[in-house]
Amino acid sequence: METLEKKSKEEFVDNLTEIFEKCGNRAAYYDSNNLFFQEDFEVLKNAGYLTMAVPEEFGGMGMKLDECMQLTRKLAYHAAPTALGLNMHIYWTGLSADLYRAGDTSLQWLLEEAGRGKVFAAGHGESGNDSPMLYSTCKAEKIEGGYKFTGHKMFGSLTPVWNYLGFHAQDNSDPENPQIVHAFMPRDSKNYEIKPTWDHVLGMRGTRSDDTLLNGVFIPDKYISRKVPTGFAGIDGFILGAFAWACFGFSNVYFGLAQRILNTVLEKLPNKKSISLGRPSMAYHGGIQRDIADMVLEMESIEPHLDTLVREYTEGKDYGPAWGVKIVAAKCRAAEGSWKVADKAMDIMGGAGIIHKAGFERLFRDARLAKIHPANTYFAREVIAKGMLGLDLDEKPR
Repeated sequence: METLEKKSKEEFVDNLTEIFEKCGNRAAYYDSNNLFFQEDFEVLKNAGYLTMAVPEEFGGMGMKLDECMQLTRKLAYHAAPTALGLNMHIYWTGLSADLYRAGDTSLQWLLEEAGRGKVFAAGHGESGNDSPMLYSTCKAEKIEGGYKFTGHKMFGSLTPVWNYLGFHAQDNSDPENPQIVHAFMPRDSKNYEIKPTWDHVLGMRGTRSDDTLLNGVFIPDKYISRKVPTGFAGIDGFILGAFAWACFGFSNVYFGLAQRILNTVLEKLPNKKSISLGRPSMAYHGGIQRDIADMVLEMESIEPHLDTLVREYTEGKDYGPAWGVKIVAAKCRAAEGSWKVADKAMDIMGGAGIIHKAGFERLFRDARLAKIHPANTYFAREVIAKGMLGLDLDEKPR
């Protein structure tokens, strides 16, 4: 891999600009053929994109959350699936770097491995689990030297290339005090199976987010990153940081995609003709002008909200427990607003918007997945409302 220590951040970012554009040129091919973004991955890895959050002493660029999110957004503008898939790696490295700078060296090994080119992926998705990372349908069983894990993980992006899969499971050996066990599974582990499920899904096809079946996988203690209580009571710096890097990453991916969609409409609209309007183009249509204004208003409200919170998190602003509310609110706002932009864009594009070769329907399909990523609209509103009302988020029944 290229030696990054000899490059300034400015040179690093400038080099990525052309690479991002080329990723955009390949995006339609990956989508149409239901292929993983392999060439994007190789080029970006060689350019150092995967180590941008890794501290310089471990061979990375040492970029913090705010800088990483700007690059995530720029890549998503050109190739949203590529940005989304790689975000699953970036959020592990970013979280680990934050902990390391704060004096917690428990994940220093991860930074060392990432600096050597190893790839980390996220295995938190589970059917029937609408409280991601806080509870689990997978079983963790303590045995000598580590844990044994059994269960079914979904939506594991980067399936073809990860070296370690970060996931969680629940240890119910003490029914009164169940725990969530967070672990990293090396690729050469035994007793797991990758189940291909990512065939022509609605959107973000290039991520290759297949399922992983854990059939009694043994993970040694050195790869057990955290053992915490279930629910919100178990949120520590590790959990909060994972939520922050993941959710802010999702938010910037879909905001970058929404920027692309808005610009596509602005570019094509002047050439959209009307036989009855009596004007050179549909850009003069009052209803369309209103939709354009609404799209811009969405974008103008998402950007400062998202950028402010990312900057404040990077600077270490102390919101205490309110950070949970702010993180899920930012993701929910960005996802819902970005989808509104995409939906109105389809109205404006009309019949041309559904033609595969025109390219817009791919952007539209990708944009729809924004609201599915955690924290989804239901979970976000529950956290926001209960958090602001001072209610116990762990109280059962919900």
